[in-house]
Amino acid sequence: MSLETTVLPAQDTDVLDAAELLLQGGGQVSLVAGETSVALPPELRELLTQVVRTMRRGQAVTFAPLGQQLTTQQAADLLGVSRPTLVKFLEAGRIPYETPGRHRRLRLRDVLAFQLARRVEQRKALTDLAQEAEDLDLYATPPETFEAALAEARRKRA
Repeated sequence: MSLETTVLPAQDTDVLDAAELLLQGGGQVSLVAGETSVALPPELRELLTQVVRTMRRGQAVTFAPLGQQLTTQQAADLLGVSRPTLVKFLEAGRIPYETPGRHRRLRLRDVLAFQLARRVEQRKALTDLAQEAEDLDLYATPPETFEAALAEARRKRA
Protein backbone atom coordinates (compact mmCIF):
# COMPACT_ATOMS: atom_id res chain seq x y z
CA MET A 1 0.00 0.00 0.00
CA SER A 2 1.42 3.38 -1.01
CA LEU A 3 1.46 6.22 1.45
CA GLU A 4 1.23 9.95 0.87
CA THR A 5 4.49 11.33 -0.54
CA THR A 6 5.66 14.94 -0.76
CA VAL A 7 8.24 16.01 -3.33
CA LEU A 8 10.12 19.31 -3.12
CA PRO A 9 10.59 21.37 -6.30
CA ALA A 10 13.70 20.79 -8.37
CA GLN A 11 16.44 23.35 -7.85
CA ASP A 12 17.24 23.40 -11.57
CA THR A 13 14.43 25.55 -12.98
CA ASP A 14 15.83 25.17 -16.50
CA VAL A 15 14.88 21.49 -16.39
CA LEU A 16 11.36 22.40 -15.26
CA ASP A 17 11.06 25.00 -18.05
CA ALA A 18 12.16 22.44 -20.65
CA ALA A 19 9.81 19.79 -19.23
CA GLU A 20 6.86 22.16 -19.40
CA LEU A 21 7.62 23.00 -23.04
CA LEU A 22 7.77 19.30 -23.92
CA LEU A 23 4.54 18.50 -22.08
CA GLN A 24 2.67 21.43 -23.65
CA GLY A 25 3.79 20.56 -27.18
CA GLY A 26 1.30 19.03 -29.56
CA GLY A 27 3.24 15.85 -30.30
CA GLN A 28 3.39 12.53 -28.52
CA VAL A 29 5.37 12.52 -25.26
CA SER A 30 7.17 9.31 -24.31
CA LEU A 31 9.27 7.98 -21.46
CA VAL A 32 12.55 6.47 -22.66
CA ALA A 33 14.87 4.17 -20.72
CA GLY A 34 17.67 2.65 -22.77
CA GLU A 35 16.05 0.88 -25.73
CA THR A 36 12.55 0.92 -24.23
CA SER A 37 10.03 3.70 -24.91
CA VAL A 38 6.42 4.08 -23.80
CA ALA A 39 3.98 6.79 -24.87
CA LEU A 40 2.39 8.74 -22.01
CA PRO A 41 -1.40 8.44 -21.81
CA PRO A 42 -3.27 11.80 -21.65
CA GLU A 43 -4.05 11.41 -17.92
CA LEU A 44 -0.39 10.97 -17.00
CA ARG A 45 0.66 13.80 -19.31
CA GLU A 46 -1.86 16.16 -17.64
CA LEU A 47 -0.66 15.09 -14.18
CA LEU A 48 2.97 15.71 -15.09
CA THR A 49 2.06 19.11 -16.57
CA GLN A 50 0.38 20.11 -13.31
CA VAL A 51 3.34 18.85 -11.27
CA VAL A 52 5.83 20.81 -13.38
CA ARG A 53 3.75 24.02 -13.21
CA THR A 54 3.44 23.70 -9.45
CA MET A 55 7.16 23.10 -8.99
CA ARG A 56 8.02 26.04 -11.28
CA ARG A 57 6.14 28.23 -8.77
CA GLY A 58 8.48 26.90 -6.08
CA GLN A 59 5.82 24.76 -4.42
CA ALA A 60 6.12 21.16 -3.25
CA VAL A 61 3.76 18.49 -4.56
CA THR A 62 2.06 15.82 -2.45
CA PHE A 63 0.81 12.59 -3.96
CA ALA A 64 -1.88 10.70 -2.11
CA PRO A 65 -3.21 7.53 -3.69
CA LEU A 66 -6.98 7.20 -3.60
CA GLY A 67 -9.14 4.18 -4.21
CA GLN A 68 -12.07 4.27 -6.59
CA GLN A 69 -14.41 4.10 -3.56
CA LEU A 70 -14.08 6.76 -0.86
CA THR A 71 -15.34 7.05 2.68
CA THR A 72 -17.18 10.21 3.60
CA GLN A 73 -14.09 11.45 5.45
CA GLN A 74 -11.83 10.83 2.45
CA ALA A 75 -14.29 12.63 0.16
CA ALA A 76 -14.58 15.55 2.60
CA ASP A 77 -10.78 15.83 2.78
CA LEU A 78 -10.52 15.76 -1.01
CA LEU A 79 -13.12 18.53 -1.35
CA GLY A 80 -11.65 20.58 1.50
CA VAL A 81 -14.89 20.59 3.50
CA SER A 82 -15.92 19.16 6.85
CA ARG A 83 -17.53 15.75 6.99
CA PRO A 84 -20.86 17.23 8.18
CA THR A 85 -20.84 19.60 5.19
CA LEU A 86 -20.20 16.66 2.87
CA VAL A 87 -23.10 14.76 4.45
CA LYS A 88 -25.34 17.77 3.71
CA PHE A 89 -24.28 17.59 0.04
CA LEU A 90 -25.08 13.87 0.03
CA GLU A 91 -28.47 14.30 1.66
CA ALA A 92 -29.32 17.11 -0.78
CA GLY A 93 -28.58 14.71 -3.65
CA ARG A 94 -25.64 16.74 -4.97
CA ILE A 95 -23.26 13.76 -4.88
CA PRO A 96 -24.41 10.18 -5.45
CA TYR A 97 -23.39 7.54 -2.94
CA GLU A 98 -23.97 3.92 -2.02
CA THR A 99 -24.55 2.32 1.35
CA PRO A 100 -23.26 -1.24 0.98
CA GLY A 101 -23.32 -1.76 4.75
CA ARG A 102 -23.71 0.76 7.53
CA HIS A 103 -21.42 3.38 5.97
CA ARG A 104 -21.78 5.53 2.89
CA ARG A 105 -19.33 5.02 0.03
CA LEU A 106 -18.75 7.50 -2.77
CA ARG A 107 -17.23 6.89 -6.17
CA LEU A 108 -14.11 8.95 -6.78
CA ARG A 109 -15.44 9.89 -10.23
CA ASP A 110 -18.61 11.40 -8.67
CA VAL A 111 -16.63 13.37 -6.09
CA LEU A 112 -14.32 14.79 -8.76
CA ALA A 113 -17.29 15.71 -10.97
CA PHE A 114 -18.89 17.52 -8.02
CA GLN A 115 -15.60 19.31 -7.31
CA LEU A 116 -15.40 20.54 -10.90
CA ALA A 117 -19.04 21.65 -10.96
CA ARG A 118 -18.58 23.47 -7.66
CA ARG A 119 -15.53 25.33 -9.01
CA VAL A 120 -17.53 26.37 -12.08
CA GLU A 121 -20.36 27.63 -9.83
CA GLN A 122 -17.90 29.58 -7.67
CA ARG A 123 -16.21 31.19 -10.69
CA LYS A 124 -19.60 32.18 -12.12
CA ALA A 125 -20.66 33.70 -8.79
CA LEU A 126 -17.42 35.71 -8.61
CA THR A 127 -17.80 36.85 -12.21
CA ASP A 128 -21.41 37.87 -11.58
CA LEU A 129 -20.44 39.78 -8.43
CA ALA A 130 -17.59 41.56 -10.22
CA GLN A 131 -19.91 42.46 -13.11
CA GLU A 132 -22.54 43.77 -10.69
CA ALA A 133 -19.92 45.87 -8.87
CA GLU A 134 -18.77 47.28 -12.20
CA ASP A 135 -22.36 47.98 -13.32
CA LEU A 136 -23.02 49.80 -10.03
CA ASP A 137 -19.72 51.72 -10.31
CA LEU A 138 -18.48 50.37 -6.96
CA TYR A 139 -14.81 49.78 -7.80
CA ALA A 140 -13.78 53.08 -6.22
CA THR A 141 -15.51 52.08 -2.96
CA PRO A 142 -13.10 51.27 -0.10
CA PRO A 143 -13.11 47.54 0.79
CA GLU A 144 -14.28 48.08 4.35
CA THR A 145 -17.49 49.78 3.14
CA PHE A 146 -18.05 47.71 -0.02
CA GLU A 147 -20.74 45.45 1.44
CA ALA A 148 -22.82 48.38 2.68
CA ALA A 149 -22.30 50.28 -0.61
CA LEU A 150 -23.38 47.21 -2.60
CA ALA A 151 -26.54 46.81 -0.50
CA GLU A 152 -27.34 50.53 -0.93
CA ALA A 153 -26.75 50.40 -4.69
CA ARG A 154 -29.01 47.34 -4.98
CA ARG A 155 -31.77 49.14 -3.05
CA LYS A 156 -31.53 52.16 -5.33
CA ARG A 157 -31.62 49.97 -8.44
CA ALA A 158 -34.65 47.96 -7.28
